[in-house]
Amino acid sequence: MKGKKRLIIIDSNSLLHRAFHALPPLTAKSGEQTGAIYGFLLILFKAIKDLQADYIVACFDTKTPTFRHEKFIEYKAHRPKTPNEILLQLPKIKTILEELKIPIFAKEGFEADDLIATIATIAKNQSDNLEVYILSGDLDNLQLVDKITRVYTLGKGIKDAVVYDEDRVIARFGVKPAQMIDFKALSGDSADNISGVPGIGKKTAAELINKFDSVKNLYSEISQGMANIKPRIKDLLTDNKKTALLSLELVEMKKDVNIEFLLKDCEFGKFDLKEVQNKLKVFNFDTLINRLPLLLNINKNV
Repeated sequence: MKGKKRLIIIDSNSLLHRAFHALPPLTAKSGEQTGAIYGFLLILFKAIKDLQADYIVACFDTKTPTFRHEKFIEYKAHRPKTPNEILLQLPKIKTILEELKIPIFAKEGFEADDLIATIATIAKNQSDNLEVYILSGDLDNLQLVDKITRVYTLGKGIKDAVVYDEDRVIARFGVKPAQMIDFKALSGDSADNISGVPGIGKKTAAELINKFDSVKNLYSEISQGMANIKPRIKDLLTDNKKTALLSLELVEMKKDVNIEFLLKDCEFGKFDLKEVQNKLKVFNFDTLINRLPLLLNINKNV
């Protein structure tokens, strides 16, 4: 018999992008592109099976600028535009999620990451018998990893899964999950156009965070003349203090977005098998159709 209940929070835009780039182009008989949808569902179905998911919720970005753009107009400015092929598949994946009775959350002014952080926080407060798995195509959510929360992401191939717990984050980055915010504030994040402190690489950032625990502690000790660090590093930190503190604000995910979330509304397995099968037949997803009965019964015999 299974112990703790498991919630999957889908980082939907990230997963759709990853699926799109990981698979060769795929088209339905109608001629419409379906590769991103197929890859998304392939990963999702695998995660549901691997984790024996009890609850599932999906979070999406919106087109509108977020509060981070208000703080820093160049936020994510260097990212290439989302390919039109993905944009065309985005509403279709939402309709499939709706057929699967998976609740969808999106809120203007916030990123999916903020909704994920908020839902993870609320869900843990609504159940003392819960494990949270963030299903994502990237590692932006590692700052949320703790004893209850993990990140389930892809390895080298779309069929390979990697689960990041606290130990795995430390092993890869040299800092604790909660310190990933400080780590990125110093080392930067080129994907989001967050510069961090120019000249401070990942190795040095990890060393500084391990020594001083946080960016704010680091600058506090520098201001008091107590920071025992190399003069060159101290100069870089001093000259770029404003940028580092702004980076800290930008990378931290909000855990208190005003949304109405109830864990019980995310219980998985209430979908109509025939309805979902018919929806997937439109896209000629025969392989996925064959897996649906197993997903429907995944928690009924544990």
